[in-house]
Amino acid sequence: MTRPLRLVESDVAARVRQFLGQTFLLTDGDFPMSDTVSLLEAGVVDSTGVLELIMFLEESFEIEVADAEALPTNLDSVAQIVAFVQRKRGSAPARDAL
Repeated sequence: MTRPLRLVESDVAARVRQFLGQTFLLTDGDFPMSDTVSLLEAGVVDSTGVLELIMFLEESFEIEVADAEALPTNLDSVAQIVAFVQRKRGSAPARDAL
């Protein structure tokens, strides 16, 4: 399976928000928090949840998250996750067209 060269930042954020809402908040709706809120401090994810999040990212975006990368600076908010996925895929964030 060939992955697209670039992902639109808002598409990554939408998929991550949907996963977080369905998996950790048990909602069919969108994740109700801001993209910059700390997932750990807000109690959305715990250590086990971080492992689930990593599995989701690896499967959904065809990336590999090394143990040394499983840090809050990469995975503690939707915004940090989006930036991390973009870096791992080796492309600058592609923004939505106006």
